[in-house]
This record gives sequence, C-alpha cells and structure tokens, in this order.
Amino acid sequence: MEMVVRVLPLLALRGILVFPHMVIHLDVGREKSVRAIEQAMMGERVIFLATQKEAQTDDPGPDDIYQFGCVAEIKQLLKLPGGTLRVLVEGLARGRVLHYLSEEPYFKVEIEQYGEHFVKTPEIEALMRHLVSQFEQYVKLSKRIPPETMVSVINLEDPGRLADAVASHLPLRLEEKQQVLEAVDIVQRLEKLCALVAKELEIVELERKINVRVRKQMERTQKEYYLREQMKAIQKELGEKDERTAEAEEYREKIAEAKLPKEVEEKALKEVERLEKMPPMAAESAVIRTYLDWLLALPWNKVTKDRLDIKVAEAILEEDHYGLKEVKERILEYLAIRKLNKKMKGPILCFVGPPGVGKTSLGRSIARALERKFVRISLGGVRDEAEIRGHRRTYVGALPGRIIQGMRNAGSKNPVFLLDEIDKMSMDFRGDPSAALLEVLDPEQNNSFSDHYIEVPFDLSSVMFITTANVTHTIPRPLLDRMEVIHIPGYTEEEKVQIAIRHLLPKQLKEHGLTKEMFTITEPAIRRIIREYTRESGVRNLERQIATLCRKAAKRIVAEETKRVRITAQNLEKYLGRPKYRYGVAEQEDQVGVATGLAWTEVGGDTLAVEVTVYRGSGKLTLTGKLGDVMKESAQAAYSYVRSRAGELGISEDFFEKHDIHIHVPEGAIPKDGPSAGITIACALASAITGRKVRHDVAMTGEITLRGRVLPVGGIKEKVLAAHRAGINTVILPKDNNKELEEIPPYVRNKMEFIHVEHMDEVLKIALLEKEPAEEEVALGAAGDLPGVPYPPVVPPGEGPSTIHEHRCC
Repeated sequence: MEMVVRVLPLLALRGILVFPHMVIHLDVGREKSVRAIEQAMMGERVIFLATQKEAQTDDPGPDDIYQFGCVAEIKQLLKLPGGTLRVLVEGLARGRVLHYLSEEPYFKVEIEQYGEHFVKTPEIEALMRHLVSQFEQYVKLSKRIPPETMVSVINLEDPGRLADAVASHLPLRLEEKQQVLEAVDIVQRLEKLCALVAKELEIVELERKINVRVRKQMERTQKEYYLREQMKAIQKELGEKDERTAEAEEYREKIAEAKLPKEVEEKALKEVERLEKMPPMAAESAVIRTYLDWLLALPWNKVTKDRLDIKVAEAILEEDHYGLKEVKERILEYLAIRKLNKKMKGPILCFVGPPGVGKTSLGRSIARALERKFVRISLGGVRDEAEIRGHRRTYVGALPGRIIQGMRNAGSKNPVFLLDEIDKMSMDFRGDPSAALLEVLDPEQNNSFSDHYIEVPFDLSSVMFITTANVTHTIPRPLLDRMEVIHIPGYTEEEKVQIAIRHLLPKQLKEHGLTKEMFTITEPAIRRIIREYTRESGVRNLERQIATLCRKAAKRIVAEETKRVRITAQNLEKYLGRPKYRYGVAEQEDQVGVATGLAWTEVGGDTLAVEVTVYRGSGKLTLTGKLGDVMKESAQAAYSYVRSRAGELGISEDFFEKHDIHIHVPEGAIPKDGPSAGITIACALASAITGRKVRHDVAMTGEITLRGRVLPVGGIKEKVLAAHRAGINTVILPKDNNKELEEIPPYVRNKMEFIHVEHMDEVLKIALLEKEPAEEEVALGAAGDLPGVPYPPVVPPGEGPSTIHEHRCC
C-alpha cells in the first residue's frame, strides 16, 4: 500500500461523508469553506473532505473534525445567489490528517494519502461474493435502490471500490460510514461491511413483516367498512335500521317512558347523541352505555305509598321490639305529621347506644311499619370520599357512591335508608367521607344531592335517613348537628327476659330446627342466664347463650333419642358450665378502703370498685389501674378534699407527711377515664384513713370539687341499670341529676333508693359506718398514727426477713 504526504485545503462537511470514486454535489456557504474551495481552484483543484463529528457545530475546530477523510477533485463550480457555492466533487483516495498547518482564513492540513493495491486472495473473493449476495437481497427487500444501480455495483471487480460503493448506497448512520472509511485494510473493510449489511437486512425484514401485518389489518378494516356500508344500504331498502341507530332509538324510548326530570332528560339525550356518532368498537361507548343504564335505573319519580295508620304501625313496632318507648313515640309522631302534611321532609334520626340493643333491626322495623323499602349500608372503616360521592367518569371502573347505589337498590325515591356505624368512619389522603355526608344528611341541601358519577342533582329529601352509632364524641360536630340524636340505653333485666321469650327463643328454635314441644326453657332459667352468664347492655350474648342451649339440646335429641329437653334454673350449669359472673352486690361485706362506684362505658353502664390502702412512707400518692387524665385529676381533688377535712375526720396533723397512700381501680388492663369517680375515690380514701367501713350495698357516682361540692355527671340511666344488674338498691347521686331519674323504667326506679347529695360530707355520713367498740379498742392499742389500723412491727435493716407485710384494706 502506497502512502503520499500532501498539503491540501480542508473542507469540513456537515451530516455527509464522501467515499473514493463517489461523485456528489456539495453546497458550500461558510466563509472558511468558501476560502478553502477558492484556494483549491487556484491550485490543482484538489481538496481534502473530512466530516464534522457534530453537525450542529457552526465553527468547528480541529478536535471537532474526524481525522480520516477523502481526497477529492473539484469537477465543477457554480456560484449561487447569496454567496453560496455549489461544487461537484469526485472522491479520489482515502486520507488521514497528520496535523493542521493553519486554521485561518481556511483549514490548511498536511495529510497522508493512501493508494490501494491488492492481491485477490480466496478470502477476499469469498468476502466479495458474500457482500454482493447480501446487497442483492437487500435491494430486493428494500426497493429503495434502482436495479440499474445494483447492476453497476455488483459488476465492480475492485474489492475496495465495491465495498465503498455498497457503503455509499446503504442507509447507514454517519458513524458507521466513518468506520468503513477508516478501514484502510481491504479485508477489514469487507468484513465490517458484511456485518453492517446483515444488520440492515434484519431491519428491512422486520419492516416488511410490519408492513404486511398493517396492510392485512387495513384490508380487513376496509373490507368491514365496505360490508357495513352494503348492509346499511340493504337495511335501508328493506326499511330496517342498523344496530347503532336501533340502540339509540331504544335508549330514547326508555328515556321518554322514564319521565325523567328536565335536566336529567337533557343530559341523557345528549349522551345518546354521542353514543350514536361513536364507532361501535370505541372503548368509550361502553362507558356511555353504563352511564345511561345508571340514569335510567334510578328512581327519579317512583314513590311508595306510606302506611299512615298509626295503630297498625304501633302494633308492628311492638311486635318487633320490646321496650324502646322513646324511639317508637318518635316514629308515631312522624306518621301523625305525615298524615297532616304530605310534603314533610324525611327526618334524620341518629340512634346512639351500646352494641346489641337493636339499633339496626329497629331501622328495618320502621321500614316495615311505614311499608317503605329498606336499604342499609355500613360506614365502618370507610375513609374514601368517593364511597359517598362516587368517582368521576374519567376513572377506569368508575361507579356512583354508596348513596346512589342504595337508591337504585331501593327502587323508590322514599326508602328508609340506614347508615350503620357512622361513628366509625375515618379519613385519609383520599378525602373526608364524613364531610361528604353533610350534604346527604342536611334537609336543606339534600334535595339536590350531587354525585360525581351521575353529574346531575338527585333529590334525597323524601328519604328517611337513620344513622346508628355507639358513641357521639367520635362523630364530627357539624355532622352531629344535622341529626336528631335518640339515646337507646341498655335493657333492664325485665326487658331482657321479655325479649328472650318473645324474640330470641323463637328465632333460635327456628334456626336449629327445634319446636316448642322438643325444647323448653323456664323463665327462672332465662333470668339466671341474664344474671350469671351475661353482663351486657344489649342482648347479643344472651342470644348466643340461648343458641348454645339449642345446640346442646339438638345433640341430645339426635344422639340419645330424647323427645324433649327442658332447661331449668337447676340444670342450667349442666349445659352452660359454671357461671361467669357473680350476681348480687358488688362486694359481699362491708370493708375498709373499698367503695363501689358507677361508670359509663361505650357498651353501657358498669360498677367500679375503688381500693385505697395506707402505709408508712413520706407522703406520696400513688394511682394505678390504667387511669386517664380526667380520672387522675378526680383522684387528686379527692385527696386534697380529705386532707382539708382532716380535723373533722379525726386525722392527726402530721399523718399525711408520715404515710403513703395508694389508690387502685382493679382490672388494670382496661383504660378508665371520665369525671364521675370523684366522690367514690374520696369515700374510699376517708374509709382507709379513718378505718371506718364502707357500706357494700351502696353505689355512688358524682364529681367532687376541692371544697367538697358534688357536681352532676352524665349517663345516669346506664349507671343506675348497672347498679340494678349488680343487685345494689341504694345509689348516691348528685342533686342536679334528679331530673334524669324520669328516664329510668318505673319497675326499676320503684325497687331502688336514690339519695341526692350536694356535698361530700353528706356522702360520708351515708356511706361510712361508725366504728364498732372492738375496732375502737384495737385503734387505741395501735401505734396511733393510723386510726383503726394497727401497724406491723418495723424490722430494722439487716434483721429478719426483708419484706414488710402491709395491711391492705380490701
């Protein structure tokens, strides 16, 4: 291979590359490039053509230009308007820049020109044949190169020239063409080009497959269109309608029959027009159909007729539920007003009470009494606003909210709609569902309730909404303000007995396949179940115990072939095991430092024992039993009151500096809080310190101030029922709670004694017993520090056992 060193002007090319023996037109406009052409024309008309690495560079430097290029001869020069030159050049040979001699006013470079001399070896011959075969195949598949060009290329005998010609005709990237140009060795150049042609063949083959697939699809679409048009023409001749038109007409007929409100009808007809113009295979057509189906399925004008016979309604309510006088009275009032005013808006009631008192089943009974449809949805755990208001139709799988879904299921505009567990809703980043319910449960707003999916207002003013909750403090205040709260406290023992006989027992007999002849249970047995096997406000556990008896009876009847099973109070333990609770008084005997309080919980009222023990120390006050902040404050106030009354109670002045006091409320794992244990704690404290016993048959509730005043508290009915369940007949209450005793059933109220107090001194006179003579003697013989409670001997450190036994007054 010959190499010649030459000095030539350099022309930087943008986005193009010239191979030897290639003839091409170039448009030259840059000043440097024009100067290089002019210099070449003044000499031998030879110039060096090298390509820029980046076509966007306007003023390239030596580093921006490839080293390898092509020595070319300028065949023709033509000046164009605007100072641009059009030159016709022919590539002569490969060349490589050794170094730049100057950069202004044009690039002047010293190059190394390569001449090609080869010996046609078998390897080169094989590569040439393979390249020609590939190129022919490429030309046949691509159809981009004219056949005459292919003939002129494959007839070339020079392997280098053949490779350059093939490379110049292939649609290669500039970098790939540069690699071919830089391959000075013939064998390397042929191998490189064979690989590039093979890659282009793969691409062309893929293009061909894609084209064939697209063409087939287009042909099928065109064929379907042609057939569809023919079908339309045939249907037109026969007087028939096509499927899309028929569907649109069917929807229009349904809309006309539905007698929708004007705004809803306009919206529906607009959607039908969209559906008619839409291609049948369009994805959105299914969305429009679903939307129209929802609009037509909603009860815009369907109303059920109310049964306004108050006597019949009262009989049905009495049949379904025992007790619940206040609720039944409210429903009958609504019926009476409805009879006088047909356009009355539906009330929004909120039944608040512990679990198992029949809040949900009461809603179903109200619907039956009114002869209305009944719908129930549970809101427990709902935290997405879209559950109430629905999703917008832009979302995949969008649906209306639960309110609109419930109205569709009801099939009428005025059902009884029960929203269960409204106090157990929560919120997160998807919105606040309780805020969305404000519109639903506001009588002034719900006549135009807006659902995101339906997009047209729906009238909810005729709906009778009933909500249920266990507590009200977890319901947001604005939502609670829109509802009429009706408290349903726990049942009394007498009510539970009647509920069991009238409702629970017949229901369980039916579910277990038993009859009254096969299974009987006496009333004393039911009372014993209520007293010793359940302790609840509702009747859920009572029903479970009756179900247990039914199961065991069914087993006996089948296994032992017994014809009849009779449950009595005497044989009850045989079926239910040992009693779980002790019925009677909370404490069996009068004790020192133990007082019985009454507490309100979410599941009803309950009794609460407060224990106090006193021992030698440095004046510390310890509170245990998982008490909340409010109850701790009550204990501190009670302690301060007792200290302030030390003289009246016969307590020495330095007693509190020399003794520690421990106040404990048993069942420590259960959180306890609330302002109702103040007088109970004060009573237990006074008892423990003075050694006077507390009456075990007295329960008390009330808050205490530092000066000893007794403040009123809430939940009186639940607390009194809890005392009644525990067998306590004397209850100490704050005087201001006197009016709330009217809520307590008469047969409970008449059996109990209620003592109303205003000051803590009155509580102590009632609850604390005077010391017996024997106790006073013991007190006189004691150390004298703790009245009525002798101390154990103090053991000095290091002598005897390390544990000091403390006297616990409980």
